[in-house]
Amino acid sequence: MAGHSHWAGIKHKKALVDAKRGKLWSKLAKAIMVAAKLGGPDPDNNIRLRAAIDEAKAVSLPKENIQRAIRAGSGEGDAEQLDELLYEGYGPGGVAVLAEALSNNRNRTAPEIKKIFEVCGGKLGTAGCVAWNFEKKGYFVIPKTTQPKTAATKGALTEETVMEIVLEAGADDVSETEDGFEVLCLPEAYEAVANALQQAGIAPEKSQLSLMPKDRAMVQDAESATKVLKLMEMLDDHDDVQKVSSNFDIPDDVLKQLER
Repeated sequence: MAGHSHWAGIKHKKALVDAKRGKLWSKLAKAIMVAAKLGGPDPDNNIRLRAAIDEAKAVSLPKENIQRAIRAGSGEGDAEQLDELLYEGYGPGGVAVLAEALSNNRNRTAPEIKKIFEVCGGKLGTAGCVAWNFEKKGYFVIPKTTQPKTAATKGALTEETVMEIVLEAGADDVSETEDGFEVLCLPEAYEAVANALQQAGIAPEKSQLSLMPKDRAMVQDAESATKVLKLMEMLDDHDDVQKVSSNFDIPDDVLKQLER
């Protein structure tokens, strides 16, 4: 999960800033609205909506904003007409990049996304060129500093404790990072895993449905790594882009060069 972790770590720090300026809140409200429109307003019967709400709560999107987005998606009031779009392409070093977008004007969005790829030394590809290398997964991030609220899990969290909770609920994989634990599951197991964590008194720092790479591409030099990260950030900054996924992996020695 290392390649995803590099971007996930940067993305989390960036999300804190985005939330303060409102851009991330706006994107999450759109995601909730579309999820409610496609699968109904009940998160207990709509996994996509449950995941969108969880993600919104993790960055403190106000409850009234969440409810307003659900109502809009359900047909109450005026709802913006949004198209779901998936842009596929290649970044520096040949890494695969996917950008999931919601747009009210695809004729505007497409050339803007293409320009971002070109500016960062990448290339926008055709439909299906890299999507085959990604699969939808439930993704949870649990900080090591989390203090469980139930007696059964009191004390410092360990990988073994997390595994006992989530594997029984249907999770596929648990891995330990420097700052916490990452959990992966199939989309259909998302709700069960989320409920298991909730019952154990564990509040994930991040919980969402993400496109995860099956195979990874190693970025071997600092120049290419800088361009890849710039591409990811510029795509993520675009108002219409909801999520950005890639299969890049950056070796530790290259990461150290970027930190200098």
